[in-house]
Amino acid sequence: MQVKLSVVIITFNEEKNIARCVNSVREIADEVMVVDSFSKDRTEEICRELNVKFVQHAFAGHIEQKNFAITQAAYPHILSLDADEALSPELIETIKAVKNDWQADGYFLNRLTNYCGQWIKHSGWYPDRKLRLWDSRKGAWGGTNPHDKFILEPNTTVKYLSGDLLHYSFYTITQHVEQVNKFTSIGAQQLFNKGKNPTAYQLFLKPSLKFFLSYVIKRGFLDGFYGYTICKISAMAVYLKYAKAAELFQQAKNK
Repeated sequence: MQVKLSVVIITFNEEKNIARCVNSVREIADEVMVVDSFSKDRTEEICRELNVKFVQHAFAGHIEQKNFAITQAAYPHILSLDADEALSPELIETIKAVKNDWQADGYFLNRLTNYCGQWIKHSGWYPDRKLRLWDSRKGAWGGTNPHDKFILEPNTTVKYLSGDLLHYSFYTITQHVEQVNKFTSIGAQQLFNKGKNPTAYQLFLKPSLKFFLSYVIKRGFLDGFYGYTICKISAMAVYLKYAKAAELFQQAKNK
């Protein structure tokens, strides 16, 4: 018997991406549920035009928002997407087959990222496996904001699907840097809240190790200019998170 599938998407100011995301799931979705954190652009208008279920809910964190979104879905079997993602034709066919023969509690998808117009196939960005298709009764969103992940209960089963989840990440390098600045501030606050004062290794060696692993070991050099850019910004992100956390501890000490 074919399972009913809810596609759940959280949004904030996603007028550039949301139509592509929604249209890519038409063949496999029995419901498209968008939970929006009060966008200030045309996101709501576009969603209304696309005739999806649309709910607005104040944003309290990525984990909290995605767990709330699950409660709004009509069906327990869920495909969770970000607005800047879309399904490849091969992945659409794979998910159709899974709906007709659901065998696991969760399914991992390979995510392929488009960065400034180029598909990134190395640099530690591919295959970026994500657990996005699951029975919501078997787990919940967890992790540490802003890096959320769906966590299945013990003794559950997982499988891996063929086909790519297409991720249209950044249209400019500036967008990437702005997100890194935002996310590293959130990450630093999480470290401070947990009392984890950064070590010398985390501040001075870990960023360089990140670049070496991404650019050399994971062959970021094969992605050309944008591969080098990604690896440099990724290393900078590691440094900024720990540097900002160290600053918070220093400020607390000075008080």
